[in-house]
Amino acid sequence: MMSGSILIIDDEIKLLKLLGMILSQENFNVKEASTARSAMTMLEQYDFDVVLSDVRLPDAFGVELIKSIKTKYPHLEIILMTAFGNITDAVQAMKNGAYDYLVKGDDNEKIIPLVYKALEKVKDNRSKTIQVTSTAKGFDQVIGSSPLILHSKKLAEKVALTDAAVLLTGETGTGKEVFANAIHEGSERKKNNFVAINCSAFSKEILESELFGHKQGAFTGALKDKKGLIEEANGGTLFLDEIGEMPIELQAKLLRVLETREFIKMGETKVSKSDFRLIAATNRDLEQEIKQGNFREDLYFRLNVFEINLPALRERKEDIKMLAKNFIDIFSHKLHLTSIQVSSEYYKALEKNDWKGNIRELRNAVERSLILMDNNILDADSLPRYSEKSVSESDSLSIRSLEKIHIQKVLQYTKGNKAEAARLLEIGIATLYRKLEEYGLK
Repeated sequence: MMSGSILIIDDEIKLLKLLGMILSQENFNVKEASTARSAMTMLEQYDFDVVLSDVRLPDAFGVELIKSIKTKYPHLEIILMTAFGNITDAVQAMKNGAYDYLVKGDDNEKIIPLVYKALEKVKDNRSKTIQVTSTAKGFDQVIGSSPLILHSKKLAEKVALTDAAVLLTGETGTGKEVFANAIHEGSERKKNNFVAINCSAFSKEILESELFGHKQGAFTGALKDKKGLIEEANGGTLFLDEIGEMPIELQAKLLRVLETREFIKMGETKVSKSDFRLIAATNRDLEQEIKQGNFREDLYFRLNVFEINLPALRERKEDIKMLAKNFIDIFSHKLHLTSIQVSSEYYKALEKNDWKGNIRELRNAVERSLILMDNNILDADSLPRYSEKSVSESDSLSIRSLEKIHIQKVLQYTKGNKAEAARLLEIGIATLYRKLEEYGLK
């Protein structure tokens, strides 16, 4: 079952609620807005895939609204709806970037199939974006020269030449998907698909559908046959991230696939085959999970043919400067920044941190510091003080004022957009509002 987030914009409340109900029954995550202004606010707060918008809105013309949305959110696909079959509007809508155009009433039965097609297009849009922005391939993606990371890299390079199953272990944010992709690129399977899924991101039913695929009519909302990721990975590599989160019922089905290379789609009786290489990853202690009855021991032995442990960032601090430089290059390009000066104090401040979130946390810190820096200079003041490993007793007295200043700078950067500020600060929107009240910030 394809999941996706849909925003419906229509000032006809009855129709808005009806469409919301229909699409929710397809297991889409649906939000509703009755004006262009409220819709733009929601687009800032949530990550949508498809927008269904009425042409005639009380505060905007839908055909023109497309331009604004596509400029800010180019990966989105927009379907326009109107009560009047105006060909001129339809042509202009397509020119402005609309995915398609529907006439209310006449085309109601086309809405759900059209949303599915638009979601496929969104998937392609995101895929192309990743291909364009990612230049490093294979083991060139693994950055660092510390003994620990070089040891892990050496093991990965050796196992890449085989077809053995690999289990990547280590804390969250240590770069397990980067390693999985590098192993795939270093193997004879690199010309075929590298297919990845996070097992913790879906319910049991959706994860089963994503992995095994389904036949049309297998369940409500299964409007057409769908290939599962196991089938997509035929000839290539299947990467199961956070496999420790996989429901135990699905573990038994996965074990059978690994033993026989055969699987059955949901709603089908015919057996299908897939030749894939499995790489799994977890931040959990699977042996402990086995003792607690959360993970199958036989599956663990199948997965753990070749284990590679990825070190935490605090164990390889000599790599922090190299990683930070890489992230500075990436985000400078993304933020259209040039002639950036980086002080030695900036790197020293980074090296003081424990980085409990590992490389992912470092990446976020570098992005925030580029946003917050003054006069194109990255220094220790560009980093939030409360992220450092240790704070002296005298400094702790001014933590509140430092946090207040930090929030003010972020809000200044986002021009008062609180949803975006909350995202950059990595706190919930409710938490941000509470802190604004606490610090007397209006």
